[in-house]
Amino acid sequence: MDKEDVLRHYRESGALLEGHFVLASGLHSPMYLQSARVLMHPERAAALCAELARRLTERFGADGIDLVCAPATGGIVVGYELGRQLGRPAIFAERVGEGFALRRGFAIEPGQRVVVAEDVVTTGGSTRQCMDCIRDHGGVPVAAVSLIDRSDGRADVGVPLIALCTLSVPAYPADALPPELAAIPASKPGSGGLRPS
Repeated sequence: MDKEDVLRHYRESGALLEGHFVLASGLHSPMYLQSARVLMHPERAAALCAELARRLTERFGADGIDLVCAPATGGIVVGYELGRQLGRPAIFAERVGEGFALRRGFAIEPGQRVVVAEDVVTTGGSTRQCMDCIRDHGGVPVAAVSLIDRSDGRADVGVPLIALCTLSVPAYPADALPPELAAIPASKPGSGGLRPS
């Protein structure tokens, strides 16, 4: 599976949006990748995560990962399906205040090798915060995976980041918007759906 295969899944699912969007990071962008539209199709989720599992296994071996952890909510489906493909348990961390916490009875055993699963990485902030939570519980983050890395490989998450597709998509602080983007009303697609900001 290559970059064009991944983008085809996004286009065919109506998940590649263009306009003016406020990302979870607070940055503004002319493109939004609504991964939930892709992942709502089990066959697409299975195909994409099978490729992530293949790449992880190629890099870390069949026994190199003990647990999959995803930051909620964007990574939950990716994490679950990746865990299924790897034959490993999958849990998710939930945002609490400025960081992430394990809830719902989830636990990490000391020394467990954990991969963080995301749908899209922009700055890597959520991935790093999820890794902090993993370390706080005694786990060892060994890698991060995402369907799409929209930082063009610039996001530093502190461990190897394996992405199916790398894009160079601009993202701007609110006070530094280019005129063509500033002229379009902003929407916050995220988990709340498209709504004006």
